[in-house]
Amino acid sequence: MPTPLGERVRDLRRKRGLTLEALAKKVGSSKSYMWEIENKDVTRPSAEKLSLIASALDTTTDYLLAGSSENEADADDLVFFRKYKSMRPESKERLRKVLDILDDED
Repeated sequence: MPTPLGERVRDLRRKRGLTLEALAKKVGSSKSYMWEIENKDVTRPSAEKLSLIASALDTTTDYLLAGSSENEADADDLVFFRKYKSMRPESKERLRKVLDILDDED
């Protein structure tokens, strides 16, 4: 029986169009290990492995581990902001301009 962690991993993997094999490769694990996380009541992966899974799925570890307290949209926003923070200043400026244009359309 899958855990909430397993259900979220499976759901996000499918939404991202990844196979178990593709996710396992991104995480540096075996396909069978990823299947166990998704489908069995196993102990939680290490913090390092959980971080790799979250990164591969473009989400946060908090979202993967949270019960119903955090939703996927909040996790997506946080991932977006982290990516934004690591962008070059020129890229940030272009993104701000795009956001201004989109905001004016409302």
